[in-house]
Amino acid sequence: MGAAAARALRNFNLENRAEREISRMKPSPAPRHPSTRSFLREQMSQHPEIKEEIDRKDDKLLSLLRDVYVDSRDPVSSLQVKDAATRQEPKELRLVKGHDFSMMNIKNIPKGKISVVEALTLLNNHKLYPETWTAEKIAEEYYLEQKDVKSLLKYFVTFEVKICPPEGKKAISSK
Repeated sequence: MGAAAARALRNFNLENRAEREISRMKPSPAPRHPSTRSFLREQMSQHPEIKEEIDRKDDKLLSLLRDVYVDSRDPVSSLQVKDAATRQEPKELRLVKGHDFSMMNIKNIPKGKISVVEALTLLNNHKLYPETWTAEKIAEEYYLEQKDVKSLLKYFVTFEVKICPPEGKKAISSK
C-alpha cells in the first residue's frame, strides 16, 4: 500500500508541473572567460559559415524526427485488475455426508474438498476396512481426485490410543 501512496503523490499534478517547468525561463549559460570571448568573436568574424552552421536546421535530422511516431496508451488501473481477479466462477458445492454439523454451521463444501471431520472419517474407515474403503471408492464418494486420495492415505494416519499397563502390575480389566 505504501508504494501506491508514494506513486499517487509522485504523479499528483504532474502535467501542470511539467508545463510550468517547460515554460520557465531557461538559465543563461555561464559567463565565458574574457580571453575565450575575444577568441570566439575573432573566429566568427573570420569564418561566418560557422555562425550559419549553428543557426541552420538540418533537413535530414528533421525528416527523421518527423518519422518518429509515438503511440501512448494509459496503463490499466490496478482497480480494474483487482476486480477481474476477484470475479470467480461459481463453485460447485456438495452437501456434507452423514454427520450432524449444526454446531459448526457447515452447510456445504466445494467439490474436490473435504472437511476435517470427513477426512478423519475416511482415514478411519480405510484403516478399519481397507478392502472396502479403497482409494478409488473414497475418491468417488467424496468427489476428490484419486492422486490426492492416494497421497492422503499414504501420508496421513489417525491416532491410535494404546494403554500399556505399567511393568510389574497386572492390567485391570474393564467391566
